[in-house]
Amino acid sequence: MSRREKMIAKIKDLMYKPDSIRNIGICAHIDHGKTTLSDNLLAGAGMISEELAGDQRFLDFDEQEQARGITIDAANVSMVHNYKDEEYLINLIDTPGHVDFGGDVTRAMRAVDGAVVVVCAVEGIMPQTETVLRQALKENVKPVLFINKVDRLINELKLEPDELQKRFINIYMEANKLIKNMAPEDKKEEWAVDFTDGSVAFGSAYHNWAINVPMMQETGVNFKDIIDYCNEDKQKELAQKVPLSEVLLGMVVEHLPSPKVSQEYRVPNIWEGDIESPAGQGMITTSPDGPLAVMVTNVSVDKHAGEIATGRVYGGSIEKGTEVYLVGSHSKSRVQQVGVYFGPERVNTDAVPAGNIVYIAGAKGAIAGETICSPEDKIKEFEGLDHISEPVVTVAVEAKNTKDLPKLIEVLRQVAKEDPTIKVEINEETGEHLVSGMGELHLEVISYRIKEKGVEIQTSEPIVVYRETVSQLSPQVEGKSPNKHNRFYITVEPLEDELFKALQEGKLKEGKVKGKESANDFMEYGLDKEEARKVWDVYNRSLFINATRGIQYLDEVKELLIEGFESALNDGPLAKEIAMGLKFKLHDAKLHEDAVHRGPAQVLPAIRNAIYASMMSAGPTLLEPMQKVFINTPQDYMGPCTREIQNRRGQIVDMGQEGDMATIESKVPVAEMFGFAGDIRSAAEGRCLWSTEMSGFERLPREMQNQIVKEIRQRKGLSPEPYGPEHYVG
Repeated sequence: MSRREKMIAKIKDLMYKPDSIRNIGICAHIDHGKTTLSDNLLAGAGMISEELAGDQRFLDFDEQEQARGITIDAANVSMVHNYKDEEYLINLIDTPGHVDFGGDVTRAMRAVDGAVVVVCAVEGIMPQTETVLRQALKENVKPVLFINKVDRLINELKLEPDELQKRFINIYMEANKLIKNMAPEDKKEEWAVDFTDGSVAFGSAYHNWAINVPMMQETGVNFKDIIDYCNEDKQKELAQKVPLSEVLLGMVVEHLPSPKVSQEYRVPNIWEGDIESPAGQGMITTSPDGPLAVMVTNVSVDKHAGEIATGRVYGGSIEKGTEVYLVGSHSKSRVQQVGVYFGPERVNTDAVPAGNIVYIAGAKGAIAGETICSPEDKIKEFEGLDHISEPVVTVAVEAKNTKDLPKLIEVLRQVAKEDPTIKVEINEETGEHLVSGMGELHLEVISYRIKEKGVEIQTSEPIVVYRETVSQLSPQVEGKSPNKHNRFYITVEPLEDELFKALQEGKLKEGKVKGKESANDFMEYGLDKEEARKVWDVYNRSLFINATRGIQYLDEVKELLIEGFESALNDGPLAKEIAMGLKFKLHDAKLHEDAVHRGPAQVLPAIRNAIYASMMSAGPTLLEPMQKVFINTPQDYMGPCTREIQNRRGQIVDMGQEGDMATIESKVPVAEMFGFAGDIRSAAEGRCLWSTEMSGFERLPREMQNQIVKEIRQRKGLSPEPYGPEHYVG
């Protein structure tokens, strides 16, 4: 029996022992060493050769990942680790660090229970470190900390032992500050990382060594020894004494929870069903025999096997050949194969029980966020996945050969399924296929994937996605139905900042409001009591409030009014961009007593027109997407770098200094960021590090609004000037 076969046999056995399973994600800022670390963990488990670890980038098996040297897709792998004479099954997901691929991190965090947060010792905690920590803690995922690239502090920056310790303490304090700010209330203290208990390790993933306090006590290796080994170029010897995989996987086993522990507190947070029901109890106890409950976190398309869904089995066991029910799409499907990941390959098993990460072939129509159960035991859906950022850049995609058009539509559908953070739509007026993503790099990768699937395409220059809102309270506006028998009286005003922020951060849920209990949530974020009790719908970070009293037949048209409100917000009156941050109030309504005369064909245009007219009479405003830009550069290049930011309508938010390096934090409109990579490289003669993070939407300068609105409308095939309020209610 080969080593590989032995490992697979052990995996199949350990799958049924939830106490011995650890589902973990490796996450970090870009280039802080996640994939190199993952490689070395796999080498420690005997899955790849130690010589190749770090260079092989075993989990970056996509051509684009190898060409660009970055992780684009979250990659899964299962391995066995022996710790204190016990065997453990480690299901590991290596996640991307680039801001454009943050959606993969969000999805991976739903599948795992613990995260190894990697921080570069030289750069310290960076914007994306904060973002991935936020994503982990939001999903109730417990973190441990690995401070990487310590050899560079010694060999390049020549730090003394006390300076080293000072650097580590700063990173550790900052990480704990973030954990205490963002962890669930009851876990703030418990989840703080600690040098003394071994939940913080430091080392060099590239040179394959790591150390934490328990390992120091066990081996007698101390700070001074580490400095000596690095200075004397004996890091290979150091790796023999304190191997990275031993320290890190030991830390994972010791400090990160098993599914048995984590499902008790995670399931009530992510599943909306009754915890006392058989399905709820099956998930809480990680029972392989309870009702089936799988949450799909990712979908990819394999040339040979078709659609492959990745998910976390929370309850029961998913078996090959059985029929399953997809709760979101209300459809049934027959599972052809199930199993676990072994890096780029998949290992088939007969079944995968609760507590494991599974791959499923044959779950037709599944998308990320789908809930899978058995047709006999239907369960409630898992809570949807909230992606932290949203698409802000769009390209128009067209097939080079007209005969490829049907295939292009199919491929775009596949690509959108594989990556739910992109948005694909067809512009009715121009017939263009529009693909929106997180940034230039994201769209480049998507375009490459479309070509890879056999369709030659050409893409337009990137277009920035704007949002619409209003700046003041509108007068009351009357919307009439085409037959003039139904009238709705509406006002709109900007949503209060506190409420908007709560919606943006996911503290308040979007969707139709059920029952009175939501009123307290709205009041908590500053909505007045009377209004809070009358919110009908929350959509696109906007509220629809019914402020009427005793209107006959209103309940019968409620669903239509909500539908009209939502569709109007999907393409606002100013430039047919999404509208957000609004508070609409329905003050009065006059409805025809005969139901035939108040159907969809009458109510929908009336409410949409009222919404458009109210927005156009409330100071309609365009919002543009902004990015935070962080630059780390030698002092001498600080001037050229700040000029580069200011020439792009950027604002400098903060400047600092560490040694001879300057740090610049700024905010720049996405529209001005095209070509930034090349320009900043020239400005600092290649000697700067920079990164970006989405920073939401801000008001476009008033003097630019008319021009931008005109450009967007012309591009969309609309009249150059938006219509005034009278057009909608005349």
